[in-house]
Amino acid sequence: MCLIVFDWQPTASRDNGRALLTLSANRDEFFRRDADPMHWWHDAPGVLAGRDLTGGGTWLGVSRDGRFAALTNYRAPSDMQPNAPTRGTLVSAFLAGERVAPLDYLRGVAREGHRYNGFNLLCGDFTRRELGWYGNRANAPPALLDAGVHGLSNSLLNTPWPKLVAQREALCDLIHADERPSLDVLIDTLRDPRIANDEHLPSTGISIERERVLSAAFIETAEYGTRSTTALRVSPAARGLALEIKERSDDDGSHRIVRPGAFERAFGFGIEG
Repeated sequence: MCLIVFDWQPTASRDNGRALLTLSANRDEFFRRDADPMHWWHDAPGVLAGRDLTGGGTWLGVSRDGRFAALTNYRAPSDMQPNAPTRGTLVSAFLAGERVAPLDYLRGVAREGHRYNGFNLLCGDFTRRELGWYGNRANAPPALLDAGVHGLSNSLLNTPWPKLVAQREALCDLIHADERPSLDVLIDTLRDPRIANDEHLPSTGISIERERVLSAAFIETAEYGTRSTTALRVSPAARGLALEIKERSDDDGSHRIVRPGAFERAFGFGIEG
């Protein structure tokens, strides 16, 4: 993933009408890198996620027992290790592995964080009402997140890059107008192709022309761009929690790229506890 905005409300209840998590995320990737759209994994039947067919991991996923994880890369071109392990397996290992508390998992990742190229990792357990973050380029240990609207792009948590600020504010506005905006509205809002003004662009070691292109929430170039958008909501229900997730992708499952993506998959299920 390259852009994630989310509203986290660990005290949400049916009485106060809030969702536990409201999230939308864009995955940006090279078009030549094949991936499967969101599906239930055959080799890990409790995992629902897309799958990167080069590294074998994923960028965002959930599990039937109420776990969640997502990852963004940290943009530092001068710091890239060509033989570093794939980062997407950090997401799939949390979802498919032995169930541990999010903070415990992130602490384990942090002990090996130096082996990887830069990343941000979100891990959550909805039944525990815990959501944690770790960035291996941050001068900070893993931590559980406080309630509120947060964002991740290709820098550290809540770094005020223009597209992150704009999309975080847009999510706040949506939730203010409607406690439960539709997943379609969340997806449509994040697919914004507008670029930022030059004076607001970050300096990350790439050309100004590249910074402009990558400043859009929805990225479009000849070889690289936003490959899919995912919206997720987890809400208190009569018995446990209700999870809704929808993906709009440029791939119908045959690895044939169609721009802009219009292939959709939606899933919903209950989480006990």
